[in-house]
Amino acid sequence: MGDIKTKTDRIKELTELLNKAGKAYYQEAEEIMSNKEYDELYDELLALERETGMVLSNSPTVNVGYEVLSSLPKVRHEAPMLSLDKTKSVEELAAFLKDKEGILSWKLDGLTVVLTYENGVLMQAVTRGNGEVGELITNNAKVFVNIPLNISYKEQLIIRGEAVIKYSDFEEINKTIEQQDLKYKNPRNLCSGSVRQLSNKVTAERNVHFFAFTLVKAGGDEAYLGNIDKQFKFLKEQGFSVVEHKMVTGENVGEAVEYFKAAIDSFDVPSDGLVLMYNDIEYGRSLGRTSKFPRNGIAFKWKDETAKTILTDIEWSPSRTGLINPIAIFSPVELEGTTVSRASIHNISIMEGLKLGIGDEIEVYKANMIIPQISENHTKSGKLTIPDKCPACGGTAEIRSVNEVKSLYCTNPDCVAKHVKKFTHFVSRDALNIEGLSEETLEKFIDKGFIHSYRDIFHLDDHEDEIVNMSGFGRKSYDNLLAAVEKSRTVNLPKLIYSLGILNIGLANAKVICKEFDYDPEKTVNAAIDTLIEIDGIGGVIAESFVEYFKNEKNRKEFDELLKELKIEKAEETNTESPIAGKVFVVTGSVERFANRKELQSFIEARGGKVTGSVTSKTNYLINNDTQSNSSKNKKAKELGIDIISEDMFMELVGEQ
Repeated sequence: MGDIKTKTDRIKELTELLNKAGKAYYQEAEEIMSNKEYDELYDELLALERETGMVLSNSPTVNVGYEVLSSLPKVRHEAPMLSLDKTKSVEELAAFLKDKEGILSWKLDGLTVVLTYENGVLMQAVTRGNGEVGELITNNAKVFVNIPLNISYKEQLIIRGEAVIKYSDFEEINKTIEQQDLKYKNPRNLCSGSVRQLSNKVTAERNVHFFAFTLVKAGGDEAYLGNIDKQFKFLKEQGFSVVEHKMVTGENVGEAVEYFKAAIDSFDVPSDGLVLMYNDIEYGRSLGRTSKFPRNGIAFKWKDETAKTILTDIEWSPSRTGLINPIAIFSPVELEGTTVSRASIHNISIMEGLKLGIGDEIEVYKANMIIPQISENHTKSGKLTIPDKCPACGGTAEIRSVNEVKSLYCTNPDCVAKHVKKFTHFVSRDALNIEGLSEETLEKFIDKGFIHSYRDIFHLDDHEDEIVNMSGFGRKSYDNLLAAVEKSRTVNLPKLIYSLGILNIGLANAKVICKEFDYDPEKTVNAAIDTLIEIDGIGGVIAESFVEYFKNEKNRKEFDELLKELKIEKAEETNTESPIAGKVFVVTGSVERFANRKELQSFIEARGGKVTGSVTSKTNYLINNDTQSNSSKNKKAKELGIDIISEDMFMELVGEQ
């Protein structure tokens, strides 16, 4: 074993050294070793790879063949991946262990990936997805920085780990992006996008690392499955990087937590906590699971770091819906490694509950180490004046109570802030999805008079010279923006309706309404309240919002202008001959034969059926694989005499087993 370990370590050492020499020679025009020395080390590496059967993905002996795919296929996991229960208490960690040994490790913040090796060769890589079905990313995994393409173990090997982009690499990638609003927000988002690229050339450029944390299957050899400590040692011998970990007991788990806590500031890999697992795998499995979580492990989240400061002001921020949100401004404090001076208060009810007043001593924290919040007000003076004018337009502001929550609203329909926010919503991902039109860019275009209505977005080419010469733009950015605008001209009706920002109309509601009127724009926008209320899932409030919006002459004119600019995609034809045509379904619980519930919903709708969110007297079937559960939907279905069927029973009903 010691000999194998020495050889695998030497392979890693040689790979790193030769890659460094290659980069210096080809990219930096420097020579850190002679050609003779390089060739000798290369030959040594090649011999070791042949002897051990281990080849790292970034080995200079591997010629990467880049490949572009049209889509990422879906793959069902051999064993479902479950989330762990969480705690912020070290005492709970000790109580969890009792007299057992555990493994405490980083909880890495990237994208979970499952690797499968057959006969020592990487055959498949799949993302976590929904825990049961993930996306196939084998081509991308082959260009991760540190995974072996070949290993010495020849039985089937399945492992789980986290794909991550290190902070240092994240910062380097962001340095190459000039436009501030195009920079990546955090390493996790960048990693997720990098791992799920259709071109693995892009993945290779992003320096994705992989750290193994679970051995799922190792042929039929149970010796590797006895405890996690053995698993990690075995995986290291095969050339994998494993997540940093410590063996702990109830007595010393606190010391281990302190070790990791002290290491956070210098740890280059994104992490959002720790994971504690029983070292004895069989014991952990024997404990089973609760209704939500397995009992063999627990996640530890860092306690929220708090700081005392002085409230200096309340800033009122208008939104596209007219809601004016209060934002606390306070003396800057350090939290979780960053300086913060602002925190959203959300509404007047929360503000009054905290009894906030200018000059009060407050305590702030970052919820989940990300979002600044006020946890406590030590002074509680309550000396705050709520404005009666909108700070953006000067129009009348009034307090309204919705579901017993008080909030401030601007009553001016032509408020400038409403315009910026409404255009931001119009171009957002679930709406027209126009990349390159950030809120900051829209503000500039509105200020310069380029945009007054939705229609103007499709005629930005009228201002080509001015946009190309704007600060932060240029020819390439302009061309990319125009291409995105042209692409957005083809859209389906639900997305178009959602893009208008009608109060209470989300994308799901828009889909239900449009489907009811056969995706006909004219019929849809002329719908009457009485007709809309009859649609399952559409209540009086939603119906009234929808009708009132299109009764407004200005809104209707703007919509009609949009229709002249856009090509409305036709909805897929439904199978009216299907046995389920016209039937109403509700889907609950996990699904097995479909990737997720949305896929099942699409399957039903393509055959003329309907899917709603709640069980009512109009429901024909409730689909739940746990037909005997005591869930609220099952109880409601039983009360109404509605059939509860499993997926298998549903497929029998459809006649497509």
